[in-house]
Amino acid sequence: MELKRSQKLVTGLVAGAWLLVVGWQVREHARVVEAARSDLRNRSHEIASTLGAVTRAMRFHGTVFQERLEPVLKELVTVHTNALVSSGGLLAVGLLNTEGDPLFSVGETNLFSREILAEGEHWANEYVAFVQPLAGDTVSPENTNLNPTVVLPSFHDLTNGTARGRDFGGRRDQPPGEPGQTNGGNPPPPATNAAGELESPPPPPPGDDRHPPDGGDRPRGGNRRAPWMRWMSESEFKAFTARRELHGLALVMSADNYRAICNDDWWLRFIIAFFAGVSAVGAGLAWRNMGQTAELQIRLVRASELNSHLKELNLAAAGLAHETRNPLNIIRGLAQMVSRLPDAPAEVREKTRTIVEETDKVTAQLTEFINYSRPREVRRSKISLPAAAAEIIRTLNQDIEEKKLRVETAGDTLDIIADEQLLRQVLFNLLLNAIQAVEPGGHIEIFTRREAAGLASVTVRDDGPGVPPERRQEIFKPYFTTHQKGTGLGLAVVQQIVLAHGWEIQCLPNTPKGAAFRITHLKLAV
Repeated sequence: MELKRSQKLVTGLVAGAWLLVVGWQVREHARVVEAARSDLRNRSHEIASTLGAVTRAMRFHGTVFQERLEPVLKELVTVHTNALVSSGGLLAVGLLNTEGDPLFSVGETNLFSREILAEGEHWANEYVAFVQPLAGDTVSPENTNLNPTVVLPSFHDLTNGTARGRDFGGRRDQPPGEPGQTNGGNPPPPATNAAGELESPPPPPPGDDRHPPDGGDRPRGGNRRAPWMRWMSESEFKAFTARRELHGLALVMSADNYRAICNDDWWLRFIIAFFAGVSAVGAGLAWRNMGQTAELQIRLVRASELNSHLKELNLAAAGLAHETRNPLNIIRGLAQMVSRLPDAPAEVREKTRTIVEETDKVTAQLTEFINYSRPREVRRSKISLPAAAAEIIRTLNQDIEEKKLRVETAGDTLDIIADEQLLRQVLFNLLLNAIQAVEPGGHIEIFTRREAAGLASVTVRDDGPGVPPERRQEIFKPYFTTHQKGTGLGLAVVQQIVLAHGWEIQCLPNTPKGAAFRITHLKLAV
């Protein structure tokens, strides 16, 4: 009972330790996942800082043209995709205005959506999107002193009018060249020289009051205008900058390396938890085996004490049986003397014969009991198995002739290693058991055969009534017999001798009828 309680306690402790290991691995996995995410965030910050510095370097009077900035973004996406894909490749870059709409983008632009840009940080299976502000370029309602960066469309769009109507507030459907208007009613585009550089801004139209009268270049609000936008009114300037002001940066980065790190770490934690579970199960089984071993040791000690007690009882019983045979021999001798007296009546002689017969039965039982209780000390030597069988047949020849039996030996001529006296007792008991079982005129055979691996077997079979299957194990128990004159110890003695030699004995059916007692694992003599 105490062992079972301790086993339950240890099992609970081992299970608790395993759960702690599993919880620790889950926490460590979460830490690795967060570290991988932080690495991608840091890379997005670095890219945003680099791109902000490049944009500020390319800015002229607070503006930068898209056709000058777009190649830089494409080169950035190409370099990051080809060279840095192992640590999170850059798939797409988009420049955002104050409304969060893309001014323009490069790379896999189909990944940009209103929902993804509104989240600020979007994690998908194959990619992750970040929205980063550009330091020094952002204009917010709380801080209007910073100079915004306005991204102008390309020179081509400005000159052919496709962007002016959209970005400058003019009508795109108004044909150029109407009276009093130029280029569809829009202001003239900035002029460029042969090298593509911006020249001095054109003068404002006559009567245009949108240019500050003092010649200054700052409208109300403190934001510096480019020379080519001084002719714009303050409302037009604000509407234009609201659409074209560079407010933030959208980055789409590959999540392959992030997923690989997470999966590898997950498998690592799983393997650790698995082996921890195996160790916990092994520890539990080891503790249980230790408990069972301790319990078995206690049982062995008790069995050893009981065995010693039984040995003492056997010795006492054997001594008592030996001492009992002497008075029985005296009783038998006196009964025989009385039956031989010349003047003894016939009734007395009949009773004395009964005394002699009963005394012989008791003496035989005592002899069998002494043989069964005697310790078996095996003294092995080389013995001819057919010769030993022939000698036992000669010993029981009178019983064989009395029932007119046919007893034969067959098989291989073998020499085995065994105790000669004990082997003869085994063959004697088996042959005597067969003689008692068969009917007069029956047949008995002692068959020897060579087995594999230097072993042999001997079988004693008869054509008697046989042994029922349910009794083939019980017949080897002490005092179990199916014969009226049997003592019930013959086959028990046989099994005792067989086990002392390390052999095996079986009771098998004989064909077509009868029983067969087979002894196997006899060691052949070299």
